[in-house]
Amino acid sequence: MTVLVLGGTGEARALAEHLQSDGTAFVSSLAGRVTDPRLPVGEVRIGGFGGVEGLQKFLRDNAIEAVVDATHPFAAGISANAVTACMREGVPLLRLARPGWAGTAGSDTWTWVDGHDEAATAAAGGDRVFLSTGRQTLHRFVGPLARHETLVRVVDPLDIEVPARWTVLRTRGPYTREGERNLMREHHIDTLVTKDSGGTYTRAKLDAAAELGVRVIVVRRPAVPEGVDTVATVTAAVSWVQRR
Repeated sequence: MTVLVLGGTGEARALAEHLQSDGTAFVSSLAGRVTDPRLPVGEVRIGGFGGVEGLQKFLRDNAIEAVVDATHPFAAGISANAVTACMREGVPLLRLARPGWAGTAGSDTWTWVDGHDEAATAAAGGDRVFLSTGRQTLHRFVGPLARHETLVRVVDPLDIEVPARWTVLRTRGPYTREGERNLMREHHIDTLVTKDSGGTYTRAKLDAAAELGVRVIVVRRPAVPEGVDTVATVTAAVSWVQRR
């Protein structure tokens, strides 16, 4: 049996390690949106499939017998394509998604919004904004925050022009609470904008914001496609693969 792991997350890398240890044949796929991604163990392909039909062809050509979608909770496009492709090809599909931050400490005090445009409008009520939503959605904030002192943190160089009052910080996590606290103090941040990525990898900024009394705006996750088996841990995903 060969498993396709749609990856790009820490959970996907951990799953690859388990599959390799178990002797399960697998290939990991990364979207290729990050210039220097952290690669999992084992065989890796990088780049898009070319839509649903391209993914179907990959499943057939590589005799894939199971797919684990362990992409980022906001990678809605590939997740939707995986549902359709797997359904058409009769390939079992599992969604591995880390739990979100809703219901965790302090989440009831945050401003929850349904999209990045709504987040931009809400953020405009602040004076000094820290944008931690990733570079792919930054264009949604340019207009509403054009005159705001704004700190943007990204991994790769931006492909858009940003307002003169914006500061772009290129760095890669994980981050510590102390480091996040110092960063927010240095830039006098009063509003943090992020998305409900979940997990502990980027949680520190939320804890630091709580300590400093910084307003937090969180973009809700897109809905998980209906009818897809979903687990929250790598261990559960490994068990699902073993049962195949």
